[in-house]
Amino acid sequence: MLDAYQVEAKVVRTCRLCASDGRYSPITSETAIETDDETICPECARQQLDRELAFKGSISGDARDRLEELLLEVQDLDRVTNLLSGQLDPDLTKFDEISATVDEVDPVRVDSLDLHPGMQEHLESRFDTLLPVQSLAVEHGATEGRDQLVVSATATGKTLIGEMAGIDRVLNNKGTMLFLVPLVALANQKYEQFQDRYGDMVDVSLRVGASRIADEGGRFDPEADVIVGTYEGIDHALRTGKDLGTVGTVVIDEVHTLGEDERGHRLDGLISRLKYYCESGGAPDSGDTQWIYLSATVGNPGQLADQLRATLIEFEERPVPIERHVTFADGREKIETEKKLVKRAFDNKSSKGYRGQTIIFTNSRRRCHQISRKLEYSSAPYHAGLDNRKRQRVERQFADQDLAAVVTTAALAAGVDFPASQVIFDSLAMGIEWLTVQEFSQMLGRAGRPDYHDKGTVYMLVEPDCSYHNSMEMTEDEVAFKLLKGEMEPVITRYDEGAAVEETLANVTVAGKQAKRLNDRMVGEVPTKHALGKLLEYEFIDGLSPTPLGRAVTRHFLAPDESFQLLDGIRKGQHPYEIVADMELRDEH
Repeated sequence: MLDAYQVEAKVVRTCRLCASDGRYSPITSETAIETDDETICPECARQQLDRELAFKGSISGDARDRLEELLLEVQDLDRVTNLLSGQLDPDLTKFDEISATVDEVDPVRVDSLDLHPGMQEHLESRFDTLLPVQSLAVEHGATEGRDQLVVSATATGKTLIGEMAGIDRVLNNKGTMLFLVPLVALANQKYEQFQDRYGDMVDVSLRVGASRIADEGGRFDPEADVIVGTYEGIDHALRTGKDLGTVGTVVIDEVHTLGEDERGHRLDGLISRLKYYCESGGAPDSGDTQWIYLSATVGNPGQLADQLRATLIEFEERPVPIERHVTFADGREKIETEKKLVKRAFDNKSSKGYRGQTIIFTNSRRRCHQISRKLEYSSAPYHAGLDNRKRQRVERQFADQDLAAVVTTAALAAGVDFPASQVIFDSLAMGIEWLTVQEFSQMLGRAGRPDYHDKGTVYMLVEPDCSYHNSMEMTEDEVAFKLLKGEMEPVITRYDEGAAVEETLANVTVAGKQAKRLNDRMVGEVPTKHALGKLLEYEFIDGLSPTPLGRAVTRHFLAPDESFQLLDGIRKGQHPYEIVADMELRDEH
């Protein structure tokens, strides 16, 4: 009609939804958002997205901002809302990529090491040159008895530094090597590895914490060359006056455990007590024990190295790039999504000829079994509730590529040593606590190994407005973006009254009048005077000696309130099962 009147006009698309509300809203190819076979303006698309989010339940500001950002980027509302039901559109789920980084370090040739002939020959049969972090450690005295804190990403070769130093010293008659880890499963795994690699050169023995319940025949063999143990297993030996032999080297793996609420103070106390043992005659040449601390994740490495009186060896390297993805799904949808991801990874091979394999982290043993049963390809649950034989079978099957996935608890994340290409977070909780940035970084670092894979892939499956316990203040979607953007927290050991009393009692039991010296050199600040006052009040010590009650409390790693609850139940004549049930229920509340 306008042409007929010879009136020039430009055709402009408008938003139908705005028009139905009496508004004129022109849209261009840069602003148009596709939905249901039509185009609408960005403001109406945002409103539609908000309605969809309200239907799904509350969602955090960070998650909403992320979805809105994607909406404006891809200009397709349906593609974005599909993310809320676990859709795996890789262009949309991809949050970022952590590039592979390799710092320039001149590699040290293995044939230049000048170690004991047995260790020298062993290393030369495996490698021509050391990896960068190993080269740095050797250049700064790792094989000359220097104490070191080694901070480097997962799969960069930290463990070999401790092995080189410790076994060389064993073979040169400079004392036993202790290799300490936080969990029984990790101790069993390390024990098997040491047996396989070095069993022809040294005697390897195992000490884990279970023996604190019934300590029958659990004595150390002072003649042992290498003892692999849990922190608790070695600490129990110290608290009960056992002979550790002559200790030449102590390697403490996962030393960032010092920053954990529950276990941090116990590791802090163990290090101080073990140093006292070594200085008091349990070391060659009056205290000449080498200490090597290993960690992948420390926010304050310089400060921690100073506190531990060790040389810092820090190496920033990511052997392969890691893609990080986020998608949204509820508990039921998560398993369907995991099925697709596990299948997709296992159906593809890397340029090195390895199938993609997956570690799925979740927050309970029950959920491990539930997920594993429902995956289409072969998989297995893997957690601390399985016996050692079953865990070893899973490790072997995974290494042989007979399993497409393992489903494990976050509690085992510290040292699950599976060469996986993909890590999936079914949950962002560890038990009833949200993951910390340190734990998250450690776990995602399991994705991608340089000898097996071209890249690593990480998927976070996030349930909006979800929490796993009423004590959790944040929701899973809030936690997800906090972790993705998070700064590494410093490793700091904090002491409340219970922790101060527990560690001071252990130090009195081990060192008597020297207890204050042990407290003073710990990483955390311990209020010694106050703790001693409480120990006298509780009748755990008499002077600076533990009472029989105090010995029982420290032998069983009891906090003061647990001790009193046990005593109260015993005095009332309660059955042991009732006492344990009361204590468990108290913890739940």
